[in-house]
Amino acid sequence: MKILIVYPEYPVTFWSFKYALKFVNEKSNLPPLGVLTVASMLPSEWDVRLIDMNVKKLKDKDIVWADYVFISAMNIQEASARTVIDRCKKLQRKTVCGGPLFSIDTQRFDDVDHLLLYEGEISIPRFIEDLKNGEPKHIYNIEGYPDLSETPLPRWDLIDIRDYAILSVQYSRGCPFHCDFCNVVSLFGHVPRTKSSTQILSELQAIYDLGWRGAIFFVDDNFIGNKKKLKQDILPALIDWMEEKGHPFTFFTEASINMADDEELMQMMVDAGFDNVFVGIETVDEDCLAECNKSQNKNRSLLDSVKTIQQYGMQVQGGFILGFDNDKQSIFQRMPEFIQKSGIVTAMVGVLSAPTGTELYERMKRENRLINDFSGINNDSDIRNDINFMPKMGIDKLKAGYEKVIDTIYSPANYYKRVKTFLENYRPQGKHKRPLKPSDVGAFFKAYFKLGVVDKGRKEFHDLMRWAKHQNMRTYVQALTFSVYGYHFRKCLIS
Repeated sequence: MKILIVYPEYPVTFWSFKYALKFVNEKSNLPPLGVLTVASMLPSEWDVRLIDMNVKKLKDKDIVWADYVFISAMNIQEASARTVIDRCKKLQRKTVCGGPLFSIDTQRFDDVDHLLLYEGEISIPRFIEDLKNGEPKHIYNIEGYPDLSETPLPRWDLIDIRDYAILSVQYSRGCPFHCDFCNVVSLFGHVPRTKSSTQILSELQAIYDLGWRGAIFFVDDNFIGNKKKLKQDILPALIDWMEEKGHPFTFFTEASINMADDEELMQMMVDAGFDNVFVGIETVDEDCLAECNKSQNKNRSLLDSVKTIQQYGMQVQGGFILGFDNDKQSIFQRMPEFIQKSGIVTAMVGVLSAPTGTELYERMKRENRLINDFSGINNDSDIRNDINFMPKMGIDKLKAGYEKVIDTIYSPANYYKRVKTFLENYRPQGKHKRPLKPSDVGAFFKAYFKLGVVDKGRKEFHDLMRWAKHQNMRTYVQALTFSVYGYHFRKCLIS
């Protein structure tokens, strides 16, 4: 059996870092960890190839070579996934599709030959068995959640890791919270399921053996969902392994804001090598937090929580949402003020959308407010393309307010000021020493030319770099890195 696995292309978005990657000549931010893991679930005697369309073009001869084309995608990749499916049909090759896009909006893909919904640890073995018996089904919609103790190591041999800025591992699935706009729980449940420390160390060892020395993203939707296991098992094992290997990696992940309440947890994460965490802050309005059931963010000083995490040695990347029913006109001023004071350099501000399967979607459906399909994009330069329900304040008012927030926080003056605010509060503790790569020299000169000569924010850039130069080398490198990120954000968000 010849299997071609295709990972569709992402559009240019906030998280693609497309314009930043050009400085270092890397093709994509992250590898397709899900399909690399799926590849390990297929029979060893099958001939498996993988094409990540974010780093390589998919050619007709690649499709024709295969007996089956496997496609996995998220909602944001729908346009590319649809193109691949249509090409396979034209070339008379059968398709096997899975992942969040196909699991949530199954009815839109009746032309796919085989739909493997939800988690592959359950559906893939059933499909393979039926295929061997000559009776593969159209849809595999199997209830229940698999035990991650049987999840195999990803097939890293199927890609060239040099194409990527960061590598990734997964420790857990599921989240204990009940945010009404989030489809994580509809996909993976409320009870976090986790791998063992032995599994995690095996995955890290496999990446280490590839020669990788750099950043690794724990792709969990809430890394601290099971804090007890983290503190008693995973983090102690990580700390020992990293010490033994000479701290070859830095880690970052996604977590809820309540991590700021646990000093022991934060110190252990830093000791293990974590220096970056994405936090869903969403809004600074208590009524809106209550509206979306974001209980973990309520009744606290969000600003103090962010500062605490930063002072422990972890950069906070923040997610923010506009368009709640309880949003007032003042939110378009309060949100930028919070972002500036917090020093959250990477602040992803999006508009509220209602993914299929969420409580918010069901409420919008009951209220007859749905207007479009869910796209997965919530921070396009024109948000009218992204909203899938009618906001109470009206689309035009929300669009104007969103653009005001973006223009404010990503203006060169405010952005570079925010970088300085963060670096003044940040207390790095990491022991990782990233080796200098040949591409770093070229990136340095590209950055200074693009940002210090061509870009309209060149004065603010030079002011920041002069300040950073008088701090220390780590601060100088971080200031330059953030400057490159800011260039991407402005290109991506400001039309």
